[in-house]
Order: sequence, then C-alpha cells, then structure tokens
Amino acid sequence: MERLEARRFTERSRRRRVTWLVSLGAVAALVLVVLFTAYSPVFAVRSITVQGTSRLDAAQLQAALADQVGRPLALVDFGRMESELAAFPLIQSYSTESSLPNTLIVRIVERQPVGSVAVPAGGFDLVDPAGVVMSHSDARPDGFPVIDVTASAVGSPGFLGAAAVLRSMPADLLAKVDTISAATPDSVMFTLGGGGQKVVWGSEANSSLKALVLDKLIGTQNAEKSITYDVSSPESPVVSG
Repeated sequence: MERLEARRFTERSRRRRVTWLVSLGAVAALVLVVLFTAYSPVFAVRSITVQGTSRLDAAQLQAALADQVGRPLALVDFGRMESELAAFPLIQSYSTESSLPNTLIVRIVERQPVGSVAVPAGGFDLVDPAGVVMSHSDARPDGFPVIDVTASAVGSPGFLGAAAVLRSMPADLLAKVDTISAATPDSVMFTLGGGGQKVVWGSEANSSLKALVLDKLIGTQNAEKSITYDVSSPESPVVSG
C-alpha cells in the first residue's frame, strides 16, 4: 500500500510539473509573439490612411506624418504625431488605429465654421464655435453671419453664447441671419438679411420653439419695414417698430 501511494504521489507531482511547464511555455510563446509583432519590421508602417477630411488636404496630413513610416506599428510616436497635427488649426480632434500588417489609420474630426469676425487690420476671420480661427479672407465669407465682437471679444461668454445660438438654429433661419451679437450668453440679438429687421433672441434655450414662433411672426409682417421681433420669451413674443 505504501508503495502504491508513493507511486500515485509521484505521478500527480509529475502531472503538475508537466502542466506547469506547458503553461510556462505558452506564456513564453505569447510574449515572443507580442515582441515580434511590436518590433518586427514585418509589421512596420508602410502606409498612412487619413479619413474624415473635407476642408483639409489629406495628402498634406500624410506628408506631415511621413516620419512615422518605417516604425513598427506598436512603436508609433504618438507624441510626435500630436505635434505635427497641431499645425493644422482645422483639426478639432483625431484618433488612430493600427491595421495589420502595415497601415496606420488616422481619423480626423474637422472644426466646423459658425461665422466670421471682422478683423481691425482688415478682412474677416472664419471661426468655429470656440473662436478658433479657421481661415482669413479679405472679403466677407459667403454663407456665414458676421459675429459682432464689439461688446464681447472672441472666446468670451457673450461670443460663445452667440455661437451656441447659431449652432442651435434650423438651417432655413440660419441662412437669413446677417449679423449677430451678444453682451452676455442670455442677450443674443441678430439682424436679418434684406431689410435689416432685428431679432431679440435671448439665450440658446428653447431655440426650436423660438425659431417656429419667429417664422410665424415674420410671415405676418412687411419684410421692408423696420421691425424688431422679441422671441426671448417665445410663449409671449413681442413685435415692435
């Protein structure tokens, strides 16, 4: 009996050792695979694909990131990439993805212009809702209202309030806005193209309702007449002039 028990114990110990060695070998193999994938030139960057651009030239972005070509995908220098892409003000954010065996994918989210700002030295800056300058032109950009920054500088609470209102407007109303201003986020006002009628809007709250009320009010008035529409309280709008 003692010999039988000793033999069983020996067999169990041997099985445990075999299991342990197999597990260790599997882990070692996995580590080798990971290291091979990370450092092997087989998985180095051979091409950079840029997605999501419309205003930006994808070829220019690829050229700016060309120093990543030849690096193993796992060792791409993301800090260097961030520095290179920071030179493009139209980029709001970006993300990357490695596509084996050799492609680095860069997905771009572009800033969207919301209006233009007259520059004291001349011309107009096209800006996004945060006030980031996207481009400059001598003439006023077509299709965008002018944001009056006389009372509120670019990036101020008043400016951000005006930009928020523009973003919340339905497209048909936005197309009619000529200029917009706001001393505070709650005191947004704008003028309509054509006859120059004024609109007291207030804050961006209830923008859908305000737009609906304003549309109905405009339909009852002479477009050539100097009129002010106050829809800051859309449940009780006021027409004066």
